[in-house]
Amino acid sequence: MTKLANIQKAISERKLEAVLVTSEYNRRYVSGFTGTSGVALLTPEKAYFVTDFRYTEQAARQAVGYEIVKHTGPIFETVEELLQQNGVRRLAFEADYVTVSAYKGMEATFSASLEPLSDFFEGMRQIKSADEMKAIKTACEIADKAFDHILGFIKVGMTELEVSNELEFFMRKQGATSSSFDTIVASGIRSALPHGVASEKKIEQGDFVTMDYGCYYNGYCSDMTRTISIGEPSNPKLKEIYQITLDAQLKVIDALKPGMSGIEADKIARDHIASFGYGDAFGHSLGHGIGLEIHEGPNLSMNSPQKLVPGNVVTDEPGIYLPGIGGVRIEDDLLITETGNEVLIHSPKELILL
Repeated sequence: MTKLANIQKAISERKLEAVLVTSEYNRRYVSGFTGTSGVALLTPEKAYFVTDFRYTEQAARQAVGYEIVKHTGPIFETVEELLQQNGVRRLAFEADYVTVSAYKGMEATFSASLEPLSDFFEGMRQIKSADEMKAIKTACEIADKAFDHILGFIKVGMTELEVSNELEFFMRKQGATSSSFDTIVASGIRSALPHGVASEKKIEQGDFVTMDYGCYYNGYCSDMTRTISIGEPSNPKLKEIYQITLDAQLKVIDALKPGMSGIEADKIARDHIASFGYGDAFGHSLGHGIGLEIHEGPNLSMNSPQKLVPGNVVTDEPGIYLPGIGGVRIEDDLLITETGNEVLIHSPKELILL
């Protein structure tokens, strides 16, 4: 059964008459369309993709199984014509993505009543298909190559921004379309900033350097973090917290499997770090899902009872952050399999002293 057929089956099972897909990531998920303008209208039997003249040819190639409809006036007016043709009286819309102004526009244009819909496509997206996994694995391979490359590039006196730019340029040369997010390069005491986006700070001898980055390949992303040291660490405590973080990260890899909840996974790393007295220094969750977006479900956190299933791809990224001293984070992407997990990032994790 095709992805479109599965989606329409789910629409029928939810007893939805029609669903309007307007958000960028869900639109790509349901249709394969990579352009920037258009909406998908789905019923249990019909699939329409509405766009303007700039994208009709592209949509015809990418939105397989869809009837392509060109709009020349306001797009919602064309959608209303399709609703009338199909006798749709109730229209579900993406409640988490529609703005107030867009909602008012729909309300004024559509004859059908509007039904808010949440976590419908997002739930489907959490289980990756073979094609999606292939793209994610390629994105991970590019990130691994970038780490190997950057080890030979970093020098004392370089700015964090120079390192960040080199990572991004290198990944694009390997086939990436873009970075997954603003690359984090945080050195010295700035490595205690969990989201220390690259700055003009110069890298110094003895600095820990945390690099958190990833790339998009064919619409799907990777996300990895490695922390290295420029020579011998300036503070002996840095080596201590590095080993604690690494052991916590490896414990998660050893244990993660289907049926485990996000709470249970998070607890493995959190308890290990807390046992050494650094519980308060691990302030974020253990991980999150990745796919079309860099942050999507399922989550590995103290507040996530959802159980993992085969096909989920999640990050495993514990960290310890000591203000005024520095910090460590180590992150891999993990595919949940039938019996456990597969690590998709293969860069070395022992402490590297450059």
